[in-house]
Amino acid sequence: MKPADKPVLCVVSSHPIKGASGVPTGFFLAELTHPLKVLEDAGLQTTIASIRGGQPPVDGFDLSDPVNAWYWNETDFQQRLATTPALSELNGADYSAVFFAGGHGTMWDFRDSQDAQRIIREVYESDGIVSAVCHGPAALVDAKLSNGEYLVKGKNVAAFTNKEEEEVHTTDVVPFLLETALREHGALHHEAPNWSENVIADGRLITGQNPASAHGVGVAVLNALRQPA
Repeated sequence: MKPADKPVLCVVSSHPIKGASGVPTGFFLAELTHPLKVLEDAGLQTTIASIRGGQPPVDGFDLSDPVNAWYWNETDFQQRLATTPALSELNGADYSAVFFAGGHGTMWDFRDSQDAQRIIREVYESDGIVSAVCHGPAALVDAKLSNGEYLVKGKNVAAFTNKEEEEVHTTDVVPFLLETALREHGALHHEAPNWSENVIADGRLITGQNPASAHGVGVAVLNALRQPA
């Protein structure tokens, strides 16, 4: 099978609370629906999975967003969310790409997930595409290839910035600063002004900075999958 013949795996957080703050969180709805729509409109098959499986907690529940509203009200999206497989049940080599949606919940369960790290390695080493948006790149921080190197080392990336974290007053809430952690593992982090679209493609690694970048990450993943092998 060519990579593009396999489905795209879309991963969301299972974590419902912003640390000690007690504030509800989860995955950010538009950061899943917007890339999903790009991929599915192009005819690609997708699988929605979560760290622990089952119903993931939703943040950014905004049905004034027409893409959110369409998925929520006109498709089987709610049923798909209610029955997500856990990453532990999946094999990365079965997918053409993996995409990690953001939302603050990811900061508590993406980085430490051994299954997320395994899936990333399996997808990437099967010539697939690894992608993430906003806080989704938390999954990439500790991910290593089979040679022991961090995947992000020496690669150009975008992710939720320290400045954006400051603006939403969560610098002291999150367990680590995503931009800082990526830099510490050798990533070449590129930031745009707060809340501006910023999508960075470095070979088969595609990342976006914030919610405004979610659609663009989907487009970049689709374009990469359409490249001739």
